[in-house]
Amino acid sequence: MLASLPLSVSMGDNNGVNGDLNANLRCQSTGDPQLDKAVDQWLTWDKNRRTRAQVEALVAAGRREDLRTRLCSRMSFGTAGLRAPMGAGFNRINDLTVIQSTQGLYSYLSRYFPDFSSRGVVLGFDTRGQEESGCSSQRLAKLAAAVMLSRDVPVHLFSTFVPTPYVPYAVKKLGAAAGVMITASHNPKEDNGYKVYWCNGAQISSPHDKEILQSIEEQLEPWSASCWEEELVERCSLRTDPLTQINSCYMDELTSLCFHRDQNRSCPLKFVHSSFHGVGHAFVQQAFHAFGFAPPIPVPEQKDPDPNFSSVRCPNPEEGESVLELSLLLAERENACIVLATDPDADRLAVAEKSDGCGWKVFTGNELAALLGWWMFFNWKEAHPVPADTQKVYMLATTVSSKILQAFARIEGFHYEETLPGFKWIGNRIHELSKTGNSVIFAFEESIGFLCGSMVPEKDGVSSAVVVAEMAAYLHNKKLSLKQQLHNIYQTYGHHVSKTSYVICNDPPTIQKIFSRIRNFDGDASYPKTCGGVRIVHIRDVTTGYDSSQPDCRSVRKPFDSSIVLNVTVHLHFTLQNGIVATLRTSGTEPKIKYYTEYCAAPGNSEASRLEEELGKITTALLDEFLEPERNNLIRRRV
Repeated sequence: MLASLPLSVSMGDNNGVNGDLNANLRCQSTGDPQLDKAVDQWLTWDKNRRTRAQVEALVAAGRREDLRTRLCSRMSFGTAGLRAPMGAGFNRINDLTVIQSTQGLYSYLSRYFPDFSSRGVVLGFDTRGQEESGCSSQRLAKLAAAVMLSRDVPVHLFSTFVPTPYVPYAVKKLGAAAGVMITASHNPKEDNGYKVYWCNGAQISSPHDKEILQSIEEQLEPWSASCWEEELVERCSLRTDPLTQINSCYMDELTSLCFHRDQNRSCPLKFVHSSFHGVGHAFVQQAFHAFGFAPPIPVPEQKDPDPNFSSVRCPNPEEGESVLELSLLLAERENACIVLATDPDADRLAVAEKSDGCGWKVFTGNELAALLGWWMFFNWKEAHPVPADTQKVYMLATTVSSKILQAFARIEGFHYEETLPGFKWIGNRIHELSKTGNSVIFAFEESIGFLCGSMVPEKDGVSSAVVVAEMAAYLHNKKLSLKQQLHNIYQTYGHHVSKTSYVICNDPPTIQKIFSRIRNFDGDASYPKTCGGVRIVHIRDVTTGYDSSQPDCRSVRKPFDSSIVLNVTVHLHFTLQNGIVATLRTSGTEPKIKYYTEYCAAPGNSEASRLEEELGKITTALLDEFLEPERNNLIRRRV
């Protein structure tokens, strides 16, 4: 099956990207001595002629504020590692900052692991690239490899682009000390990122993230010319390519999630898959083969890698029908009833189903979680009929996700836990639970990130896609659609109606002002008392540690250090008298303020339209009363 894997995306050869280290060390003054020092530092260290030219052009144009933004601050670890636009600057993703980050990572790992020189690291990359800065994910991964190889550290560098989950999977399978994935997932085409995984396969969290950043600060000057040698990976014996082994192991282990192979072989349903110009096509095709399905029909315009994501306005399938247009049109032509869309690094999954009559139902992340959570427990229970076995079973979700799994757990008797937003927290909790003999059979975050089983401690769009296909095929044999089964789930466990959206704010001081106002809504240190005319009965401010339910108003949960741990400045929960739960938080990867609302009804309450109406009113009030989009020049989400 490996022959069907794609070749790497090429940005061309070096073609002069690497230039003379000593060329153009000085250029005209900016008039600001501190800024001049930062400019000189950049031009001294950067060997990429394209990004060096970007700085020189900004100096020549007198664009001091742009230069300050790029050169006078550094990236920090957010919910998905280091992530920023590509281009010149210490707070951008580029050759130099990847080399610096890898030097810091090496320094920390070599101190932490006595056997680091034998365990090595795993490196993977997606299909992103930017011609004007000479950056591509593949090039950046090779430079990261060169840094490690220059210090005689074994490097398991994938020879082609892979789904993000392959890196943590390989870290665990190969016993590596850490892994790095060069990706910005579903972010705009201008961005890229540096995602770090610990030896347990989970994304790094505190204190590792803080200490790695400190190590990076101590290792800013490139060690040697070897760090800039992409070609080092081709000639160094310490570099291996784990692709064949990891792909084979992954596909073999994936079959542990396949429960109805015989039915799959004769499945009459047709599926359409879009990989959103990213890595997913070949891997989803193989996953379907592993489950006994015919391959899904690929969207031809989106099947092959394209760093410009030419056929979509944004490469995020979470945006729904507006970005799934080509997939839905193809499904109509092919008479396919299910559309599956993986994001560019294939760690997220969107699903749409042909509705009775006409139109399409695009499921939210929370709705898909209800279906997948039900499916995973249904099949687990078939294999474990003894009720006592549920005591070792867990499902996990982030705090901003639907409480539907909690409703499952309450009735079925297994355990349910919540983590902070970001799959790093879920991945680390899976590791902790496994050490005490517990099993996580499903975990999710509402932003269409799902993990069925626990073969990799990261959200996984490839495995989720084929699990959804098998669930749809099984339900079809029972004369049920996904939408009908979702209704059945709500009848049994209670309707969970939710809304999730965001506004864009490109001005950090405005974000600070908005949330300062909320925290002092009715005077100093007085949070809002109502939302949409409904009394707020409980407020928890995760950032500051405020919790109105506690006698001293101090949360029993430790507030997080937003500057280091999550790169998230705000996280506010509200519980209303009518049972609606609302959350406001800033994104750790994008300039967004996200808002989440959910109405959790008791089992048997089928008044979905009334719940939707009430939730809509509160959601509108949350936005208008607390965020004030027009007054604060916030950009509303395009639907």
